[in-house]
Amino acid sequence: MDPTLYLALHRAHYRSLCQLPMFQLTATPASALVDEPVHIRVTGLPPLQIVTLTASLKDEKGYVYQSKAFYKANEVGELDLMEAPSIGGDYVGVHPMGLFWSLKPEKVFRRLIKQDVMNSPFYVTLNLYDSVYVQVSTTDQPRASQTVQRWFSGPGVQRVQIREGRVRGALFLPPGEGPFPGIMDLFGGRGGLVEFRASLLATHGFAVLALAYFSYEDLPKNLEEIDLEYFEEAANWLLTHPKIQKPGIGVISVSKGAEIALAMACFLKQVVATICINGPNAIYEFPLRYKDLVITPIPSFMERVQIDVLGAMRLRHYKGDARDELNQKSVLPIEKAQGAILFIVGDGDECLNSRGYAEQALDQLRSHGRNNGRMLVYPGAGHLIEPPYTPLCYASPHRFSSGVLVWGGDPVAHAAAQEHSWGEIQKFFREHLTQTRSKL
Repeated sequence: MDPTLYLALHRAHYRSLCQLPMFQLTATPASALVDEPVHIRVTGLPPLQIVTLTASLKDEKGYVYQSKAFYKANEVGELDLMEAPSIGGDYVGVHPMGLFWSLKPEKVFRRLIKQDVMNSPFYVTLNLYDSVYVQVSTTDQPRASQTVQRWFSGPGVQRVQIREGRVRGALFLPPGEGPFPGIMDLFGGRGGLVEFRASLLATHGFAVLALAYFSYEDLPKNLEEIDLEYFEEAANWLLTHPKIQKPGIGVISVSKGAEIALAMACFLKQVVATICINGPNAIYEFPLRYKDLVITPIPSFMERVQIDVLGAMRLRHYKGDARDELNQKSVLPIEKAQGAILFIVGDGDECLNSRGYAEQALDQLRSHGRNNGRMLVYPGAGHLIEPPYTPLCYASPHRFSSGVLVWGGDPVAHAAAQEHSWGEIQKFFREHLTQTRSKL
């Protein structure tokens, strides 16, 4: 071949290669705490190109969670999720973290919970496809891909296994000398030990005891009564720890844990700041015992359980009315609480009438001339309000029932509630627990 012709062909081929789109997908920071936002951008797209962005995550049990959204590049072939709206997929509109909070389990009715909060992150894989993929198959190759790490504890946070007297749990300590504001973390009827919220709060400067109270180690397998002296023992132990600020502790809680936390606020002087996320203001299901006091539960009515279209049970109307005159002996005496109380309410809670319970508690405080309680109501948020960007768990199995329970929530509204309430939680504890500045 003529060398001149060969050179011309070679140059033309090189120019054609250079004109191929060079897709680049960036997600920063690539490694961050799970409550920190990620900035996702795409460059090198053809102008106004429609693309599919997906996210996928595999939990520690091997269950897969996935999300997708369809976007349109701008006139220069770029896409910035801080500004660009999704035009379809799992959410619509401008939602920079939508791919994270819209993750859905492949196997329905799974709840995403991190078990090992110290040694490994969740790995979230982001993929870019250069057209609309309503269903992505294993043979479809992405044009660009990135993996981000989502951690539940920060550098220097310590986890200490706790087996002191009857107390069982895990204490998370921030880096530094302290002393730190002390918090007890209580989850609900799932039992066991749940640590992801405690480790995150410790990363933000609080010393947090994730407390188990049944179905863990040598604790009772099933919850049959609420022994408030167990929680008092845990509070006393926490206050004796050299890294915990005196004179009192906070409690953060959800669901059944919020019922216990409100009882602690009423009867234990050690508790000076209480956050109840979607919990009742009265005793239900099991009696509460404290020294010579026994509070019997308000009856529940199985015939009021509703079944939704997926066969999951809606318990919102299942419990007896806490405002009924016959049930007043089971309503917690919130007027006795000396500390501050914050009720966080998801107005789309399908498990409890959380707003009604919080409003009754605040009415009770006001009727006794008290103003130490307030309520944050989140329209459209469900029962399980967790740290920011946690995917909505709309329904999942529950140990107290033979089936699946509906927790409720609209994904977009629930995500907004989680992001806002997380800041309010930290602000509340800093206001009511921080006596002197910790040596961080």
